Amino acid sequence: MPSRFLPGATALIVIDMQRDFCAPGGYAAQAGLDTARLAQPIAHIQALLKAARAARLLVIHTREGHRADLSDCPPEKLQRSIRAGAAIGSDGPMGRLLIRGEHGHDFIDELRPAPGEVVIDKPGYGAFHQTDLAQVLANRGITHLIVCGVTTEVCVHSTLREAVDRGLACTTVGDACAASDPALQAPALAMINVEGGLFGQVLDTEAVVTALTTMAPKESTA
Repeated sequence: MPSRFLPGATALIVIDMQRDFCAPGGYAAQAGLDTARLAQPIAHIQALLKAARAARLLVIHTREGHRADLSDCPPEKLQRSIRAGAAIGSDGPMGRLLIRGEHGHDFIDELRPAPGEVVIDKPGYGAFHQTDLAQVLANRGITHLIVCGVTTEVCVHSTLREAVDRGLACTTVGDACAASDPALQAPALAMINVEGGLFGQVLDTEAVVTALTTMAPKESTA
């Protein structure tokens, strides 16, 4: 069991498993990405969620998206989305792309938050940028994050690096993440392990689930 998985001090954060990234017709599809590949981690994330909930971990879900008037979308980010062929705020089959409240902005059905789980709506790639995530973690005494979701090289990495800079010990679940380009998955994970684990450790779902299972409260037989 990884020594830094501490009961009461560990949280699972699921990054951006939204229809806009993981379902046909959303932002990623409009940008020419393979949403089927981005959806591949679903089963692994379901296993992580089941284990985390059984171990009574704090579970956090993030969604990337913007206000309807785009007042929180930097002009340069908007221009990047236009160049990608998926202008933020433009109309798509599931509503306006990456706009809060639209059908595409919401979580995929397979990974919807359970009642009481934290939802962080973020306007940037990293989950700490212009959100209250740091306060949520501090208030709960969280020192370790288990990170999964999409995309490995962008929002997962941005969140991971911000977390490390804040002194959090991080584990990235490699097979519970997906990159926008399959060629980027292995290098993105390899970067985490440089200099003896500069950005934490990389484990697979089986190893993390096994560790969390040992943390789950035992049912009384009395």
